[in-house]
Amino acid sequence: MTAATTPERASLRSQRLNQLTHAPHSELDALVKSHAPFETRESFARFVVAQYLFQNELKALYTNPELIAIVPDLAERCRAEQAALDLADLDTAIPDAFPGALQSPTLGEAMGWIFVSEGSKLGAAFLIKRAVVLGLTDTFGARHLGEPAGGRAEGWKQFTRILDGLELSPEEEGKAEQGAVAAFERFTELLKHAYATAPKAELA
Repeated sequence: MTAATTPERASLRSQRLNQLTHAPHSELDALVKSHAPFETRESFARFVVAQYLFQNELKALYTNPELIAIVPDLAERCRAEQAALDLADLDTAIPDAFPGALQSPTLGEAMGWIFVSEGSKLGAAFLIKRAVVLGLTDTFGARHLGEPAGGRAEGWKQFTRILDGLELSPEEEGKAEQGAVAAFERFTELLKHAYATAPKAELA
């Protein structure tokens, strides 16, 4: 499905990307639920493995000077370090990089990937409430789900305001759409990998 096939093409880029990624987002949500990450700490640790792999791959974007010139607080938004600390809390080793990471994206493509990463912080507000049942908090084990400085909603509004105001060529517009879909597909792939590589005793 492409943006052109939606019943009504939204006027704002962020709205169009939301429409375009509805299906892969729903598929990912269903996959997460199927692994029941909030039933045990061991299962949650596999979820964090996927989060770490995804955020660590995007670290190159969050620290890119050209992108920081567009989104000034971009480097502070990265959650790779928090996810690494969460893994340590959960007695889980830092995983090796998984083949297939994003390489040398265009501007539009990079913004599509960051759009997905930043948008996930809104959903994290619900996830961290479930993590509390496992004895985890935004200072232990579930740091990467914690509320960003300034608040989730405000941080998202600031990012989408920049994204929506960015001048992109028609080609780069398409790249942004491709990047957003690819980001969901990549996290889905990493989640499958994280649970497939779990020690058998953990998830027995």
